[in-house]
Amino acid sequence: MKYPVLTNYIDGKNTPGGNGSLDVFSPLNGELLSRVPMSGASAVNAAVKAGRAAFAEWSDQPIKERVQVFYRYRNLLERDADELAALVTEENGKTRDEALAEVLKSMELTEFACALPQSISGEVQEVSRGVECRSERLPLGVVASITPFNFPNMVPNWTIPNAIALGNAMILKPSEVVPLSAMKLAELLKEAGLPDGIFNVVHGGREVVEAICDHPDIEAISFVGSTKVAKLVYTRATANLKRALTLGSAKNHLIVLPDAHRDMTASNVAASMSGCAGQRCMAASAMVAVGDIDHIIEKLCVEARKIVPGKNLGAVISKQAKERIEGYITEAEAQGATVLVDGRGATVAGSEGGYYVGPTVIDNVTPDMKIAREEVFGPVLPILRAPTVDEAIEIENASQYGNAAAVFTQSGGLARYVAEKADAGMIGVNIGVPVPREPFSFGGWSDSRFGVGDLTGKSSIEFWTKLKKITTKWNPEARSNWMS
Repeated sequence: MKYPVLTNYIDGKNTPGGNGSLDVFSPLNGELLSRVPMSGASAVNAAVKAGRAAFAEWSDQPIKERVQVFYRYRNLLERDADELAALVTEENGKTRDEALAEVLKSMELTEFACALPQSISGEVQEVSRGVECRSERLPLGVVASITPFNFPNMVPNWTIPNAIALGNAMILKPSEVVPLSAMKLAELLKEAGLPDGIFNVVHGGREVVEAICDHPDIEAISFVGSTKVAKLVYTRATANLKRALTLGSAKNHLIVLPDAHRDMTASNVAASMSGCAGQRCMAASAMVAVGDIDHIIEKLCVEARKIVPGKNLGAVISKQAKERIEGYITEAEAQGATVLVDGRGATVAGSEGGYYVGPTVIDNVTPDMKIAREEVFGPVLPILRAPTVDEAIEIENASQYGNAAAVFTQSGGLARYVAEKADAGMIGVNIGVPVPREPFSFGGWSDSRFGVGDLTGKSSIEFWTKLKKITTKWNPEARSNWMS
């Protein structure tokens, strides 16, 4: 085992989990990395108790003082970027460049948190002679964030800097298959000067998630994962009268028009479908070919064959994931689709124990096929055909998900038309991964998101705070009217 056995992190201390453990393997080569505790409700209770005890003093500090912790934290992320990226690569399977990009995005997210004092200043207005109304935002208390395996460094930082800088105490429940990054983040936050109890990590599976949803002293919950679980978490949390914002699955369509720039489109689409081994909710998970674009598809296949497992393509998270992804390909082929680039059976010399799927491009997919409807979460691109832009948009809008969509064209008018008509929360024009940059927020529609608002950017402020309104009158001699 490469790393020591992990514990929970509660009130600034490493704390045993107590409910058994789970082995953590590297998807790169099958190496045993560590062992993570599978905790239960008692660990959640302890974390909430620590958070409540620390909350009063932390929330009482002015936000300009709280964000000083995150100035230091951001610099520590930069200092340890190589180590953090190496952890992501080992436990998730990303390439080194992808893992480093994840850490750099965490730095950007933290920089936004450092700017929160300039974003949450309250409003003041004299609403009548001698009468003033003022609003201010206050923290909620103890909140929780449940994060997935695919971005073990970045997605926790969607919530940690903003929620804590805004004055809350937080419990993080990372995916049990990628626990190492979460513990390193806890270490850096402590080094940055965050008081004990304000950030706690509880490892585990379903029992921990249910305990978080049920605990009466947890005020708000964020979740990122599959739509199936996002619905369950949202329903259970809100039934317990909590705020909840849960992000689910995606089926992002890239609509390619005949006038699209061939080389740029082909390289962009190939990168979108294969980046992070396709294990991201912003991946190109379907391409809609409008009219005759065979020249672009041919170039796309050339670009896809340049993506080599173990070189510039990382591993998928597990053996089960590899089998599931390859099953989608085999089923589509059996139903009449044409496999243009086949990534099944991929292996990497020297890492035969790893879990790899090569880039895969499948043409002549029809909308009724499972691969056209469901999120594959692998480096696989099904191509659907549509004779017109409107029919391409119909295919996109028929999806139950609404995370992202993109259009590739050199026509500004058509780009605007697709952007207006596509039923998705994030739109790209000649961009295969249309992730907004700070301060613009991340989030989709339909079955890709449950709850109001987004987890990042300015939209997150409303989720992590509550609004107080104060009306004041000091001058009894002031002329008054009905509003006074």
